[in-house]
Amino acid sequence: MFEDFFVERLTSLRNQKNVSAREMSLALGQNGSYINRIENKQAFPSMQAFFYICEYLQISPKDFFDMDNPAPLKINQISGELTKLDDVQLDTVIAVINGLQHKVR
Repeated sequence: MFEDFFVERLTSLRNQKNVSAREMSLALGQNGSYINRIENKQAFPSMQAFFYICEYLQISPKDFFDMDNPAPLKINQISGELTKLDDVQLDTVIAVINGLQHKVR
């Protein structure tokens, strides 16, 4: 069960970053089939490799396992931009978010 979750999350996050399994493997300094083997449940990364995967995906290990956050990279980017806004601008962003949430429901 954990292995299924891990594979689904890795695949989802890799796709959000819009990179191939081969491209990600090579960027991690691994054999070109490394990520593909993980996603096909033929291998499992070491703890150190997992940290490298998170670093490559630009997320924390906590973000990797947070299923309530389907797009951690985008959320982290938004959070970084929010720190540059003043109170009035932040209130506007909050109002927009609240408006979007009401439209979704």
